[in-house]
Amino acid sequence: MKANVGGTDKVLRIVAGVVLLGLGFAGVVPMMVGLIGIIPLATGLMGWCPFYPLLGLNTCPMEKK
Repeated sequence: MKANVGGTDKVLRIVAGVVLLGLGFAGVVPMMVGLIGIIPLATGLMGWCPFYPLLGLNTCPMEKK
């Protein structure tokens, strides 16, 4: 798996995942909605999103040769 999630994208995904999980555990949103936060959190931490290749996206900076 080649990384396809860039720096800013990673930070946004991690923050969104933590916020969703926090809201779920705090009872602000239903727990099932909060658990959806696992997906952006995991993809942010791994640096790879399985949907990006399907959509032809890549937010990683280009490698210099």
